[in-house]
Amino acid sequence: MVSFTDSKPIYLQIADRICDDIMIGTYGEGERIPSVREYAQLIEVSANTVARTFEYLQNQGIIYNRRGVGLFVEEHAAAAIKHMRHKAFIDTELEPFMRKAAMLDIAEDELLEAYRQQLRALQAQQRDDG
Repeated sequence: MVSFTDSKPIYLQIADRICDDIMIGTYGEGERIPSVREYAQLIEVSANTVARTFEYLQNQGIIYNRRGVGLFVEEHAAAAIKHMRHKAFIDTELEPFMRKAAMLDIAEDELLEAYRQQLRALQAQQRDDG
């Protein structure tokens, strides 16, 4: 069973999970994804919640319905997801971070160096994992 948080509606948490799966290649562009019922059984939630998730993802241009065949991942869905998440990060996470950094008098060059160190560490971890 998948666990959910209270901070965000369940259908959006499921959408995030499906988007993650698209980004890592579990569901490739142009490939069929599980039906509403299949996915609901897989993650143990109601079919209505999954239907709402799939409707949301269709409205976002991430998946599309081939009537009588099933739901499929849109071409360029991974790029669309990356763009949506990039915008959401800038809009919701970067501004409070920068406000706090300014409040603590953290210099721009210090932030840039910390960013570069974190990026190098992530890249090293990815090399070790992959």
